[in-house]
Amino acid sequence: MSTRNTPQRPNGPGAPGKICQFKLVLLGESAVGKSSLVLRFVKGQFHEYQESTIGAAFLTQTVCLQDTTVKFEIWDTAGQERYHSLAPMYYRGAQAAIVVYDITNPETFTRAKTWVKELQRQASPNIVIALAGNKADLSNKRMVELEEAQAYAEENSLLFMETSAKTAMNVNDIFLAIAMKLPKNEQGPNANRQRTVDLNEREQRSESKGCCGSN
Repeated sequence: MSTRNTPQRPNGPGAPGKICQFKLVLLGESAVGKSSLVLRFVKGQFHEYQESTIGAAFLTQTVCLQDTTVKFEIWDTAGQERYHSLAPMYYRGAQAAIVVYDITNPETFTRAKTWVKELQRQASPNIVIALAGNKADLSNKRMVELEEAQAYAEENSLLFMETSAKTAMNVNDIFLAIAMKLPKNEQGPNANRQRTVDLNEREQRSESKGCCGSN
């Protein structure tokens, strides 16, 4: 269930007039493919043998909507149990989270539900949570049914897609769906957590060159 939108480059016709910056965290068991999803989204790459993340890794990437450029500050957290106590440090203040499980491993789906409950209980009240069933390219080894995960996501008001970091299936789409759901003109006490900048008032940084690009 991919969300379709026609992105526009910042310098093209109808270029976005502002950039909104959001903190996004990835959570899930070790080896479900969190780092691979981020690498595919940010750099358009996939490594068959991805080293496990230690603590957390930080990356940035932008998504272009019709009138806004959304910049994600992405925290890719380690899935090993010994790092669990560090997770609140990364999802605290996050406006979005992707909880990842492996469709070939039902234990990772059970663990994903635990992460969702923790986010609902301890993270920001308005956090946008997406559930990603990764390794969809291994559907012949599927152990978590699409319908089961979809029903769970609907019950908990989560965005949901099955993804494949290997084939790039729905990787950009899930980030785009999150970007579209995030508030672009947040007001109130937490508004300072979302930084909005008029692109006409500053030069675009070099990292924006790949906006909406070939990832």
